[in-house]
Amino acid sequence: MIRRLRVNSAVSDADADALKTIPSVVKDLPREAVLVREGDRPTNCIVMMRGFSYRSKVNEQGKRQILSFHPAGDMPDLHGLLLDRMDHDLTTLSSATVAFIEHRHINRLIEDRPQLARALWRETVVDASIFREWIVNLGTREAAARLAHLLAELRTRLAAVGLTADDEFAFPITQNELAEALGISSVHVNRVIQSFRAEGLIELTRDTVRLKDLEKLLELGGFNELYLHQKNRNG
Repeated sequence: MIRRLRVNSAVSDADADALKTIPSVVKDLPREAVLVREGDRPTNCIVMMRGFSYRSKVNEQGKRQILSFHPAGDMPDLHGLLLDRMDHDLTTLSSATVAFIEHRHINRLIEDRPQLARALWRETVVDASIFREWIVNLGTREAAARLAHLLAELRTRLAAVGLTADDEFAFPITQNELAEALGISSVHVNRVIQSFRAEGLIELTRDTVRLKDLEKLLELGGFNELYLHQKNRNG
């Protein structure tokens, strides 16, 4: 969490120490564990310590749309500090270690440490920027470009917190989940993945992906990392 905050903001050692001592309940959870349901009244914020989670909504016909992916370091429900009820679901994408921090502890930090409050606020602003880019990705790009953009985004976000090696990183996302995130069918996702493999763009295993031709993927996806607003990248 501290490493993640320092990607986007200046976090002093004193503020980092305060974060390290904040009370939390840490749980090891399996894949597809529900962290927050739509309609819940949140009392905790979640920190992803290991693994991935995802936001989603289900429409009236029961069709699910994945709205975002969240790796280790993210606080995907930070906005719950100010919302009475959650308007989406939050679920683990893989087996994960998750810390639950009561809102009262975070609110106390915000009151006592204004620079830390600013860093947390900035996280929600960057989160909104990522949402805007996802809308553009779904609304204006072809299927192959959508997947290329998503891969480039995850690589950039994970590299910033030291979770990639030679453009290889954890990728516990099934083809059905990719379809729900990219707004295409799982059959179409499979076709795009096979074409990427044939062109030597990626090497994909069950839980990891390696970007073999990053430059071409960036070009194909029209990826510009400006929307991530990363000030202090480690990768």
